[in-house]
Amino acid sequence: MINRTGSFVFALLLLLSSSASAAISSPSGAYVLENTHGYITFSYSHMGFSHPQVGFNTFTVDMNLNAEDPTKSTVKVNIDPGSIDSRVAEFDDHLKGEKFFNTAVHKAISFESTSITMTSDTTAKITGNLSIKGNVKPVTLDAKLNKAAMHPMRKVAMLGLDATTTVKRSEFGLGEYVPMVGDDVTISISVELMKSP
Repeated sequence: MINRTGSFVFALLLLLSSSASAAISSPSGAYVLENTHGYITFSYSHMGFSHPQVGFNTFTVDMNLNAEDPTKSTVKVNIDPGSIDSRVAEFDDHLKGEKFFNTAVHKAISFESTSITMTSDTTAKITGNLSIKGNVKPVTLDAKLNKAAMHPMRKVAMLGLDATTTVKRSEFGLGEYVPMVGDDVTISISVELMKSP
């Protein structure tokens, strides 16, 4: 005979253990971007023909890490939209113009976390507010901790993180040419963060 009550309790314990916050093997405190290893890019469908990869060259990432309970950590990202880089100067000027990022008026793109939910020992959902051109919307990043360790040359605690999310650009005042050019934009982040002194 199967003990259904026992099986249910066992399954519940597995579920609880899998969703619990796991400690990170780096010290708590403030972490900042290691500028030579940070990338923020976005892609979209260009009339179905291609998926351009566009990035930003100037941005900051600040994390306040709670190593014992990562769900209590916070993340802030600030991007200079004027640093947009499509590798085509004419297109960069187009994206900086009034129909898109309007960088003459809007000087910053920002993200600030409001909650973090661990989905495994090394993955999490980071929810926060994304602000572009004065439009603020909640978004959730699917994040992965690649590595947490002492940097072998810098001799400082480091975190390596990847994160992705998909947003509708029309919700942020960037809806020109939708739907001919795709509304869904996939944002990808890959950064190395180092412990502040």
